Amino acid sequence: MTQHPLDKFRFCPACGSAHWEINNEKSKRCESCGFVYYANASAAVAALIQNGNGDLLVCRRAKDPAKDTLDLPGGFVDMEETIEEALRREIMEELGLNITDIRFFRSIPNEYLYSGMVIHTLDFLFLCKTDNEQNLKTMDDVSDAFFMPVNTISPQDFGLNSIKKGIIAFLKEIR
Repeated sequence: MTQHPLDKFRFCPACGSAHWEINNEKSKRCESCGFVYYANASAAVAALIQNGNGDLLVCRRAKDPAKDTLDLPGGFVDMEETIEEALRREIMEELGLNITDIRFFRSIPNEYLYSGMVIHTLDFLFLCKTDNEQNLKTMDDVSDAFFMPVNTISPQDFGLNSIKKGIIAFLKEIR
């Protein structure tokens, strides 16, 4: 039996009541005040950045989940931020790069283990270019970053399921 996505939430966030019950497979309802809360996906972004040779920029994760595995640069979308703004911010925070020619590639649902909780995400992948790859530096939650020839990329080296799926789709499209 799988856990309800809101299983760890034991009290109503509106009134604090302990009468916080499962309403359906994706929501809980407070028997005291009637508040219903849905476990919707959190938005995340990732960039597929190629250089002039067609090599793909990949990162190594500095933190769990999937520490030390390959990843694409990106992260979570903040409140009051568009997915494009989040993509630009995350690439600047992690790598010090400006991105250009941003084109939506695909979205992939994912489950992200964070602080002992499964967070459902919807990951938005974008094809991008950078105008300043010489400024590449690793920061934030990236331990390494480098351009990798696409013919040497193995999806199994990527630690997050959505990123593996995105890499597989990307490789199919460019081959």
